[in-house]
Amino acid sequence: MNSTQTLEIPVNTETSSLSGENLFQRGIRNIPRLTIISKHAFLVLSGLLMVFPFIWMLSGSLKSNDEIFSNPLNLIPETIRWETFIDTFNSAPFGLYIFNSFSVALFTTLLVIINSAMFAYALTQLKFRSKTVLYFVVMGCYMLPGAVTYIPSYITLANLGLLDSHTGLVVSNAASVFGVFYLRQVFLKIHPSLIEAARIDGAGEMKILWAIVLPQCRSALATLFLITFITNYNSYMWPSLVITTQELNLIATGIRQFFIAEGNYGLNWSEIMAASTIAVLPLLILFVVCQKTILSGIADNGVKE
Repeated sequence: MNSTQTLEIPVNTETSSLSGENLFQRGIRNIPRLTIISKHAFLVLSGLLMVFPFIWMLSGSLKSNDEIFSNPLNLIPETIRWETFIDTFNSAPFGLYIFNSFSVALFTTLLVIINSAMFAYALTQLKFRSKTVLYFVVMGCYMLPGAVTYIPSYITLANLGLLDSHTGLVVSNAASVFGVFYLRQVFLKIHPSLIEAARIDGAGEMKILWAIVLPQCRSALATLFLITFITNYNSYMWPSLVITTQELNLIATGIRQFFIAEGNYGLNWSEIMAASTIAVLPLLILFVVCQKTILSGIADNGVKE
């Protein structure tokens, strides 16, 4: 009589379950790595997209007009033409334009910091009626387009006799709603005990502002300085309305005049790109030098309670 025997293979359920758990844990551990890699890839791609116009501008300034519009496009010029910068710089007073822009931007920025600091201090540290209403009125002005203020500002400068002058540009841009809002948010984080202790010692409000509050916000002040400086340095529309004398032109207006006169309405693109590179290069150097200050100022919240 034949008997059939079944061969049973023992299965270790504990080992299989442990291996499954290990694979699951490894997968969970790899998720942060994939997230970090994807974030870095996105940042690199975004950075390349942002820096590409500057690279193309610098590359075009070293090419001839035929190379700029060659097909296919090539970032590396066949022959580097450094003489384009020399010819461009000698064909227009770009040195004077840059000096004008730096001087106007510097004095405007200093006035903006002084006015914004005093206004923000009043909104955060002083007690008076309708303080909240005043703050919302200021924020409402921030929502207005800049072009809306051109006509009243132009009429005011005309009545003061400040048209066609750098003084008119500085005075008309001496107040900044963004500066007030930014410093107000920073001053709100200043510990109240510092202010109360200074008042008990007999310090006045101006001394408290300049000796106690502002030293606590150096990074924020540096950030506001750089943002305001760059904005006024690159300003084009308002200076083109106020300034009519060529010797008083800022760099943006000067490039526009060069585009019309020497650039033959866009026919000589290599010199136009060289002029743009000359105008942008000082700001790039300033940003690279002060990059850490800008980032620390954006993340700075003053002295927390």
